[in-house]
Amino acid sequence: MFIATLVGIFKFEELPEEYSPFVQYKASIENKDINDDEEIAILNIRGTESHHVLFLSSYDNVNQIKDELKQADAKVNQTTLKILEGHL
Repeated sequence: MFIATLVGIFKFEELPEEYSPFVQYKASIENKDINDDEEIAILNIRGTESHHVLFLSSYDNVNQIKDELKQADAKVNQTTLKILEGHL
């Protein structure tokens, strides 16, 4: 199982360009329109070159995030979990 660690939480309008393809891909999968003030968490999947995108407004609690990552064979480290919990 891979470990997901927080890279950062950004508003869409402030998102670093390097993460834009990951965000656009996730938005297309979820058929989501992204607002400029949408809070987006970017997670690094340790041991890969992949990032996991979380549109924070889509979650009610961290258990939903854990379940989503479990499907990707990843789990969130404790520090990241606490930070995300504060933004939900």
